[in-house]
Amino acid sequence: MGNRITLLIMLLILCHGVSMTMGLWGMENGSHSKPEKMFLLQNSKRLVKTDAGEMRVLKSYGGRVSERQLHVGFITMEPSSLFVPQYLDSTLILFVRSGEAKVGFIYQDKLDERKLKNGDVYQIPAGSTFYLSNIGDGQTLHIICSIDPSESLGVGIFQSFYIGGGANPVSVLSGFHPHILEAAFNVSGEELGRFFTRRHDGPIVHVGDSHAKASSLWTKFLQLKEVEKLHHMKKMMQDQDEEEENNDGEVKQKTSWSWRKLLETVLCNEMLKKKSYHFTHHSPHSCNLYDRKPDFKNSYGSSVTVDGSDYSPLKSSGVGIYHVNLKPGTMMTPHVNPRATEYGVVLKGSGRIQILFPNGSNAMDTQIKERDVFFVPRYFPFCQIASKNESLEFFGFTTSSKKNKSQFLVGASSLMKTMMGPELAASFGVSEDTMQNILNAQHEAVILPTPWTKHD
Repeated sequence: MGNRITLLIMLLILCHGVSMTMGLWGMENGSHSKPEKMFLLQNSKRLVKTDAGEMRVLKSYGGRVSERQLHVGFITMEPSSLFVPQYLDSTLILFVRSGEAKVGFIYQDKLDERKLKNGDVYQIPAGSTFYLSNIGDGQTLHIICSIDPSESLGVGIFQSFYIGGGANPVSVLSGFHPHILEAAFNVSGEELGRFFTRRHDGPIVHVGDSHAKASSLWTKFLQLKEVEKLHHMKKMMQDQDEEEENNDGEVKQKTSWSWRKLLETVLCNEMLKKKSYHFTHHSPHSCNLYDRKPDFKNSYGSSVTVDGSDYSPLKSSGVGIYHVNLKPGTMMTPHVNPRATEYGVVLKGSGRIQILFPNGSNAMDTQIKERDVFFVPRYFPFCQIASKNESLEFFGFTTSSKKNKSQFLVGASSLMKTMMGPELAASFGVSEDTMQNILNAQHEAVILPTPWTKHD
């Protein structure tokens, strides 16, 4: 009985705390958003567009209801293409939706390359220099990524610092005097000009024989051995560091990330080594969502989650990942996330999502389809429903890398079933027998059939 009373008190506190945020949501976001679309991310911005691919980002809303922002990005790369070497002021978590990729980045002063396949998840920390190439045989590469702006400079959605480039994209080296670069690389300006050609179009470029003229720089780069790639990437970054130190004898101070801090992250410099940090020499492996055993599975669908205890790189980013597959005409029963805000991307199919305010009124009830992106604030009750004739598959990110065990409000293994007792019955103004009859009527848990969808 003591446990039931404790659970009831916790439920009342949770509802009271979240009800206070409803007013804040209205004040911070105004009355201009359509209620039926309130929790869909629709502010899409194309950040990169070339013949070889594009990157589009849906910006997360601010405000206290969404306690932590996570932008959601979509990267599309044509066969035999490369997203040129760069580093960002934000952490990326990549999910390979379809195709095959190779990601290379500097990890503990070494260049590591990892091949990624469909379903793989991989993290690229803020400040880590990396490149991304499509290695699928004739396949277009589709990647969905979370973009964590918590360490960003606050300039735009995120800031890219391109290692190579020319007029488009602009290289971080472009402002140096030619004599500085010649001295730094210890080669002639003519040799540098042949290697760092400016004849390429944007941050995503074609590589290989069919585009040899337009992509000579990056084709040569990918053909280098790992140690040579590392040498060139480190050289470029060290030149930037020296330029800052020689700028009027001072290092410019930054309010957030300084260049030096970024460089230390990129290169894991000698100062860290002198402090006797002990590291392994290989970057973390990827984690494949589709290979994992589902956390829950029945005749109506399945779900799987990955947190920091399952995939250690998530601990540093504070982000979790999940994947849900609902068969036609089924639903994930009403539930709440007590630890995190949830961002979801519809991968396939169509359906519906309903989100409630804490007072039980409707916050959003709308149809969702492939490529739609929704978010659910922490504590808000919600459920997802597959269309009658079509499954609903969605994947997403949560704002906590700790175990974010959803609290299911209804069903055979629900919070209400656990709390069953005179206190719960009294809160509804019914007898215990009536309460038990209602709660025992549902024999399924988590993912349920919905006969009423035939009337949609």
